[in-house]
Amino acid sequence: MGDGCVVLEAMANSNKKKNANKKKKKKSNNTKKKMTHDQLLALKFVTEWVFLDRPSPSSSSSSSSADADDDFGLHKNRPEKLLFDFHSHSKFSDGFFSPSKVVEKAHINGVKVLALTDHDTMAGIPEAVEAARKYGIKIIPGVEISTMFSPRGDSEVEEPVHILAYYSSIGPKRFEELDKFLSNIRDGRYLRAQNIILKLNELKLPLKWEHVCRIAGKGVAPGRLHVARAMVEAGYVENIKQAFARYLFDGGPAYSTGSEPLAEDAIKMICHTGGVAVLAHPWALKNPVPIVKRLKEAGLHGMEVYKSDGRMAAYSDLADAYELLKIGGSDYHGKGGQNESELGSVNLPVVVLHDFLKVARPIWCNAIREILECYAEEPSDSNLATITRFGRSRVIKGGSPLSCGQDLIDHCLPLWLTSQEMENAEFEATKLKLSNVPASQAGLQVLIEAK
Repeated sequence: MGDGCVVLEAMANSNKKKNANKKKKKKSNNTKKKMTHDQLLALKFVTEWVFLDRPSPSSSSSSSSADADDDFGLHKNRPEKLLFDFHSHSKFSDGFFSPSKVVEKAHINGVKVLALTDHDTMAGIPEAVEAARKYGIKIIPGVEISTMFSPRGDSEVEEPVHILAYYSSIGPKRFEELDKFLSNIRDGRYLRAQNIILKLNELKLPLKWEHVCRIAGKGVAPGRLHVARAMVEAGYVENIKQAFARYLFDGGPAYSTGSEPLAEDAIKMICHTGGVAVLAHPWALKNPVPIVKRLKEAGLHGMEVYKSDGRMAAYSDLADAYELLKIGGSDYHGKGGQNESELGSVNLPVVVLHDFLKVARPIWCNAIREILECYAEEPSDSNLATITRFGRSRVIKGGSPLSCGQDLIDHCLPLWLTSQEMENAEFEATKLKLSNVPASQAGLQVLIEAK
């Protein structure tokens, strides 16, 4: 047994005791616990960001002091639980539904903030953002990056590692660099799928490449789930679970690697492009401790710790040991079955959401400022397209050009930043540059969508 397994086993020994203590503390009646001072502050911080692009109820003239908490201005009818789902997939990778359908399902389940994290692509984000407007959901542009962990010592083993990246509402800075990085991985996924099919053929399962591509859809890099679905349709296995258990599992008879980058390089790319890097489903790793240690050194911000059935105490302890953020998500694909967690099924404490945003917001603010600086210094079509790629504004060529810089200040910045974030010295300088962008430059018309 490796050192990592021993450490994790030791961490896990306290699980039963902790769960027993929780049960003892649980009240037998349905009375809600009063929120602590720290929880109220966390709720205020998170709520302000979630409802950033909507008028605060506290500003309504019809509200009375009896409806709000005197210390924090929080309305008692505002839900105390703000459902975030940090991990979901659409048809743009290996999910079963379109981004708009995923957003609709998230809304039905009460999700207020959804991160779409398709594998190695952000192509589904614009559709998700557009659909989210209808339901009042906030979208975190995300991506789940396929990587490999390469061993350095005898106690380490090579294995696939998935890194989640979370970006601001505008999206990544230096988008072209990230897009090329992800494109190389997607190209490798095509080769990987072809190798898997070749191995299956050698195992006397004559699966066709065209069959897998049809299931994946036009322009989507095929993954193991697409191969598994094709195997089910062809009658070679009874279900997807069986396809993985017999052939497609890591190291299985039909398993193949692609051109995945090193996990450390992916984390450095996420940090370089203004994102927050989080280790996905560490419980799937054979030897998580050395991986977490190395990735922390590379700049990892957090790791998944919460699942639909609660907090994984052993991994929570591991996150604490390396001072990492602790989050979680459903990892929703829409495939159904008893092993599929529903959107919004991971109930994250408000303090956890606060801790995430406390780290993420400064990173995102700096990225937003850099993106706006690039446009202010060079108001080109491409730089403006970077700003509006995932936002609520559209760019139209021709017509009567507007004062693009001023429009961004007046209409877009309040969608992305709090008033406090916009009032620091660096942003004041950026706003001044934007306000001086001549209307004649770029020749573009920016249409601000209605809220």
